[in-house]
Amino acid sequence: MMTTLKFFHIAAIALWAGGLISLPGLYAQRASVRDEESLYRLQMMVRFAYVAVISPAAFIAIATGTVLIFGQQTFAGWFSIKLFFVSALVVLHVLAGLVIIRLFRQGETYPQWQFVLTTAATSAVVLAIMFMVLAKPSIHAGGSLAVFEPGGLHRLARAVSPWTIP
Repeated sequence: MMTTLKFFHIAAIALWAGGLISLPGLYAQRASVRDEESLYRLQMMVRFAYVAVISPAAFIAIATGTVLIFGQQTFAGWFSIKLFFVSALVVLHVLAGLVIIRLFRQGETYPQWQFVLTTAATSAVVLAIMFMVLAKPSIHAGGSLAVFEPGGLHRLARAVSPWTIP
């Protein structure tokens, strides 16, 4: 059962990460579109990739990852850092969706610098996740890193929040 879950988790991550890395390349093609039919075709291709491939892969990756967390009870420091980078990938995913909404309006383009920056940032986050998973660096939860202990983030939030947190 765990092996099957890991297979689907890794496959979904590969689709999700690969899709997010390749999307800016599709965005950059917006500048070379000359007619309405080509623009419509590019828009449909980008939206299909995001809605029908990348977003479901993200959902499957997160869902299977959550099940694997409960199945393996991973509470190591490296795992907390990995989850931080996964949350960064989620933010990049949402930003990609916002770009798609804006990009296909009349007269919009996707600048080359944004293509390079987005591709580099997404690649860096994916590589950081891979490093954390494959290297599993030893991170000791000392006083300054107490958030890596089970319940540590909750204690930190309770200490800094102006509202009562149960």
